[in-house]
Amino acid sequence: MNKSELIEQLAIKKDISNKRAEEIVNLIFNSMTDAMVEGERIEIRGLGSFVIKDYGTYTGRNPKTGEQITVSPKKLPFFKVGKELKERVLG
Repeated sequence: MNKSELIEQLAIKKDISNKRAEEIVNLIFNSMTDAMVEGERIEIRGLGSFVIKDYGTYTGRNPKTGEQITVSPKKLPFFKVGKELKERVLG
């Protein structure tokens, strides 16, 4: 499912316009993004949690040349699946 399909499903299930459903989905996604930018953890019961993982500096290799390079520290979003979702997917 992609974002437009999510908007369409929300509009159908809640009997609202696609424009209103899009506003709601965008509000949720923007709120989640803002929270993660602030370093907050997001937990949605039954689905999972979103956290920011810090990665320190490390030595890597340029895949084309094989030359060693230093990779700068970075922060990346990470999703950890919740127990209920994992169980449903596994059957």
